[in-house]
Amino acid sequence: MGTKMMVAAGLAASMLAGPALALDADDALAVVQRYDDAFNANDKAAASALCAPDAVIIDDFAPHVWRGPNACSVWWDALGAYDASQGIGDPSHVKIGTPWRNVITGDRAYIVVPATYDYMQHGKSVVEAGSIWTLVLRKTASGWLITGWAWGQH
Repeated sequence: MGTKMMVAAGLAASMLAGPALALDADDALAVVQRYDDAFNANDKAAASALCAPDAVIIDDFAPHVWRGPNACSVWWDALGAYDASQGIGDPSHVKIGTPWRNVITGDRAYIVVPATYDYMQHGKSVVEAGSIWTLVLRKTASGWLITGWAWGQH
């Protein structure tokens, strides 16, 4: 194959991959939104179903890291215990913003979204604006699954 044909073939392949990567980015972000929706609905089962068996979670309350087959479910229970110990109650809500990063590389996605977390603590409304939620997902035969996420604040 001549140089011009190789360049043309490469250009055609990249043009075809562009829409596929955009769809993958949208699909991966949709999983993040579904996780957020499940969290906001207090639906542990729906949220946990979006996590891969090898998930790793990093958060700002002890023990700070959860990993393994039930990481999302165990984190959920730990958050509930932490919230109870701090006088945090319902309603609690996370609102994610427009992604700062949504990168697809093969079967992996890296997504960073700004987030606001609001909740009631000792009967008073608290708003944690300026949080950052970073997630990594893997595309599987059944769709995108969360393999890890970290919550941070500045």
